[in-house]
Amino acid sequence: MGILFGVYNAIGSGYQEKHYQRAVKKEFLENDIKFTEQAPVTLYYKGDKLGAYYFDFIVENKIVLELKCASKFYPKDIKQVLGYLKAKNLDLGILACFGKNGLIYKRILKGN
Repeated sequence: MGILFGVYNAIGSGYQEKHYQRAVKKEFLENDIKFTEQAPVTLYYKGDKLGAYYFDFIVENKIVLELKCASKFYPKDIKQVLGYLKAKNLDLGILACFGKNGLIYKRILKGN
């Protein structure tokens, strides 16, 4: 969480999601935090490929981190993170929104 607040404090709001992703990635690298960026996870149904999810970040192979450029949480974003947790069989997700009123975040647990 410190990295996310550090990025927001350094550059503020008003940028595209990809710019925040690049800044967060830089901080992860500088702080030796293990992560996977834009990792695809394929979704199957009865052996047929339905499509793929692309996670913003998977941190330490434990946490899904999804970044948004918004001033509030939307139900679709929470559902998106829950889908990622289910697809990757992880328990914890963090939804972080970089908005005009600051950085807000929500911890999302699988099954909630």
